[in-house]
Amino acid sequence: MEIVAYGVLADEEPLLREAFREAFAGRHGLRCLGLFLDRDTVPTAADHEVVLSSVNDTLDADVLRSLAEGGTRMIAQRSTGYNNIDLTAAKELGLTIARVSYYSPYSVAEFAWALALAVNRRIVRAAYRTREFDFRLDGLMGRDLRGRTAGVVGTGKIGTAFARIAHGFGMRLLGWDIVENPDCLAMGMQYVPRERLFAEADLVSLHVPLLPDTHHLVDAEVLALMKDDAILINSSRGGLVDTDALVETLRAGRLSGVGLDVYEEEAGVFFLDKSLEVMTDDRLARLMTFSNVLVTSHQAYFTRDAVGQIVRTTVANIEDYCAGRSGDNTLVRPDTA
Repeated sequence: MEIVAYGVLADEEPLLREAFREAFAGRHGLRCLGLFLDRDTVPTAADHEVVLSSVNDTLDADVLRSLAEGGTRMIAQRSTGYNNIDLTAAKELGLTIARVSYYSPYSVAEFAWALALAVNRRIVRAAYRTREFDFRLDGLMGRDLRGRTAGVVGTGKIGTAFARIAHGFGMRLLGWDIVENPDCLAMGMQYVPRERLFAEADLVSLHVPLLPDTHHLVDAEVLALMKDDAILINSSRGGLVDTDALVETLRAGRLSGVGLDVYEEEAGVFFLDKSLEVMTDDRLARLMTFSNVLVTSHQAYFTRDAVGQIVRTTVANIEDYCAGRSGDNTLVRPDTA
């Protein structure tokens, strides 16, 4: 059968095709599309039993219904997060949904630190200056991280990897999670209430999934607790941060730096070239005007190691579906409806 993949990036496609060749040896074809799956593009999935989705596809009840009516029976999401999929509707429609439950946590943790270091030491501003042969140091002063406090919100695999790097810098570690991680405790992390973490941390990094309980986890109230010279990093999900509240906080001259690899309204913007268009998202445009804010386009996971794991797991999920199996990556199966 032919399998169609949506939101395929140029650097991802060769890895995806190689994984298909190795696993299926021509038994299944692969059609790679750069466009995202939504209500407008769902007709292109007609007659494809298996669809490979991306994190920025819109898989609400209407799209899922159209997929099912067009013959789709299985959706393999090429990411860990799946907040873009209506799982209840998928169950009702008898669809199989799978995801990638694990890939290199170091890719995201290391990138979160790249953002933190860049905003702390004003790297982007410095790079722009030196390109113009302006070698002044005015406005580029940062801070030593050693001896300061890192607040890690979410201490799963990625949060733990982030904490290890912070520990290597010689930082004091505060953590917040529903379960204490023994690996983090062994590094000397102290688990504290969320309010205390945000109030005491010099650097806060978010590593929790986007769920109803974590939507706008960082709101105006939480931002008001943070130190005026604190740094906020989000490489998890955009919806964790209330963007309007963040803009108001920055307008008030608070926070030393903000690094965002995700944005709550990134669908339809991130992964696309918008350079020749007028930016109609006022909040995103406003964020980009602050010199102490660095926004990247959801690339923290984007290493050869991590993407390689993602495509191999996606292929394994397809093999499980074809064999009638379910595993740790299976979110929905028709017999569990």
